[in-house]
Amino acid sequence: MERFRLESFLNHFPDLRIAVVGDFFLDKWLEIDRNLDEPSVETGLNAYQVITKRLYAGAAGTVLSNLAALEIGKLYAIGFLGDDGEGFEVLRILRGIGINTEHLPQYGNVMTPTYTKPVFITKEGLEETNRLDHKNIRPTPKEIEGRIITSIREIAGNVDAMIVLNQLTDEGYGVITPQVRKALVEIGDQYPNLVLYADSRAFINKFRNMIVKCNNLEAAKLFCPGEEDGLDRVGECLFKLSACSGRQAFISCGSKGVMAQDARGQPVMIPAPVLPMDVKIDIVGAGDACTSGIVSALCCGATNEEAALVGNLVASITIQVIGTTGTASRAQVLSQFYKL
Repeated sequence: MERFRLESFLNHFPDLRIAVVGDFFLDKWLEIDRNLDEPSVETGLNAYQVITKRLYAGAAGTVLSNLAALEIGKLYAIGFLGDDGEGFEVLRILRGIGINTEHLPQYGNVMTPTYTKPVFITKEGLEETNRLDHKNIRPTPKEIEGRIITSIREIAGNVDAMIVLNQLTDEGYGVITPQVRKALVEIGDQYPNLVLYADSRAFINKFRNMIVKCNNLEAAKLFCPGEEDGLDRVGECLFKLSACSGRQAFISCGSKGVMAQDARGQPVMIPAPVLPMDVKIDIVGAGDACTSGIVSALCCGATNEEAALVGNLVASITIQVIGTTGTASRAQVLSQFYKL
């Protein structure tokens, strides 16, 4: 890709309007100093002392954080939260970065999904221990599902792109239920110029009439079971994924890059930027960062290959942020491009 092409895309980002539909989590990091352990009077067990708490909007919130860092002009969150403290924090974080949360209501009969991540402070740095997950263990209530579908239909005609993030692996749970998927297919028919893009951990083969993306491990599980990572057959997986959706497909392949389709529909690997050997990386959120770059570029008229490159650039910056989910600015993306 020529430099002027990337610059033109980046310059157009503030004019874009993008909605993100999906499961909004609270990511809660708790830093624990073991030197301050206190015995519990009630149990006799050590009571860990949290000295720092860091909160972030996770899952679909991570995608929005990346889009906000890229200075996308208008951003909308569509989903639901619990009427609880975690939901309050997610809304506070999203509103703090300029996200429209009108379509992210709170309900008393569900909880806000939360990843609580305790980490011990050591001489070598932060050491992660078992994560505590809070997720809704019942199917999404019909009234909430209906509100999501109404919101999607209201927003679809007023945005350039709609990103669908299906975080959960249980069918019928969370925001992207089968009925919501069906409504999204109808929107794809109604708005053929809308960049409608889905990323799903477990159900990517069930999305129709929209651009789809997953990683090589998820693709291998669906299309070549028994193979460890599917990298030897990622091109074949890409064809099958595209055939399922009826639109173009992307498969992220970690440090190798992103597999996309060229103008003839043939698979092509767009290599990820090579980082220096001494650079520490943290891949948490890399897929969401890649998605934000791909979709933003597609909205500006990028080819699949150009969009994949932008996705690679964004992800290569965010993985260099250690201990939290990073983001990338437009200036950083351009600077990273100059290093290629």
